Amino acid sequence: MGQQDLRGKRVVVMGLGRFGGGIGVTRWLAGQGAAVTVTDAADAAGLAGSVAQLDGLGVRFHLGGHDVADLDGADLLVVSPAVDKRKSEFFQAAVARGVPWSSEMNLFLERCRARLIGVTGSAGKSTTCAMTHHILSAVEQAGSAPFRRAWFGGNIGRSLMADLPEMAAEDVVVLELSSFQLEDAAAVRISPSIGMVLNVSPNHLDRHGDEQSYLEAKLNIVRFQKPGEIAIAGPEDPRLLGEIVEITERTGARAVQVSVDRPFPLRVPGRHNQVNAACAATLCRCLRIEDEAIAGALESYCSLPHRLEHVRTWRGVDFYNDSKSTTPEATITAVEAMDRPAVVIVGGFDKGLPLDGMARVLASRAKAVVCCGAAGGRYADAIEQARGQAAEPVIERVGRLAEAVECARGLAAEGEAVLLSPGCSSYDEFTNYEQRGETFAAMVRGWQ
Repeated sequence: MGQQDLRGKRVVVMGLGRFGGGIGVTRWLAGQGAAVTVTDAADAAGLAGSVAQLDGLGVRFHLGGHDVADLDGADLLVVSPAVDKRKSEFFQAAVARGVPWSSEMNLFLERCRARLIGVTGSAGKSTTCAMTHHILSAVEQAGSAPFRRAWFGGNIGRSLMADLPEMAAEDVVVLELSSFQLEDAAAVRISPSIGMVLNVSPNHLDRHGDEQSYLEAKLNIVRFQKPGEIAIAGPEDPRLLGEIVEITERTGARAVQVSVDRPFPLRVPGRHNQVNAACAATLCRCLRIEDEAIAGALESYCSLPHRLEHVRTWRGVDFYNDSKSTTPEATITAVEAMDRPAVVIVGGFDKGLPLDGMARVLASRAKAVVCCGAAGGRYADAIEQARGQAAEPVIERVGRLAEAVECARGLAAEGEAVLLSPGCSSYDEFTNYEQRGETFAAMVRGWQ
């Protein structure tokens, strides 16, 4: 549908979400004068909080399932990135009827006048984006920015649709982009003018089918660039540079690889955060930000919630919330960031990802591992196999997260750490990783 005027058009939004992922685009569509129907598989009771935020906008709701009758006369279908379009009968019905489809991110990409900086990767994209925006905000506040204003949004959870009228060509937008969003971006053939792929490790294979398809989705962040734009490969995945160079030879964009050549003065722990900082610095250098300003801003950066977030020191034990760790590779990164003996809590919803690498790291570095949730048994088995005949780490099997936290508290001694870094999704017990992390943090903060 491109940038066609949406006034008076009949638009169906597929996917509102319990945490309001579709609220921003629904508000924007209503503001454009569209007649909006929101449909979601979840029922009204489960979506009450999200529905309340759209009160008074004249939006029609069809909740508790999708009805193809909603597609009658529809001019546009806006699909949540969480929807697997290959498996969705409702989406396939729309395609069969010839209804054009889009997504919130595609609508944004088509209409944004500002310069786009896009970041994707299997791990580290939220932190890299947050560090980048922190640096840009610092130089903006100092009055030395080579741009008017820096914005931040995308997959990190903040919709930018309402901000479109305020964005100018002299602005920059830092966008965190998921593989799902980038898979959809192929439909509009738009990539950010500065695009970065941090790393790629197996994830979301239930959606993409295989690792190559997952990689191809990620590479859409640079696939449609114009001559002279910048495509950046992260520093620790050798194949990425080759893939990106191959693309830039066709597009005329400039290929760059991040170099981790010197440490930054960071408050956040771990070598992986040094890598994230190097990636953020590379992005900012592409905008002609001076190294001195970059280093100065990074020194004041604090971690995002649920990403190696220090929750509390209780009786000499440091408790860290790394609930954003939804892959074994992310858990490896968090464990390797610990500079003291750690009791690690793993487990949750099992995505069926390989566990060998994570199991080896936990067997060699953790003081104890508490395994919980639907995946707990498989994780415990893998760690026990990697541990062999050694006495440590202690491996405990429990049911729910609350039991795991109490167990970990009993295993940790003064001067040690408890690390929630599950290595898998949260859907067995929680709606998302944020709810899981908030539950963990609330428990820890509630102790006397």
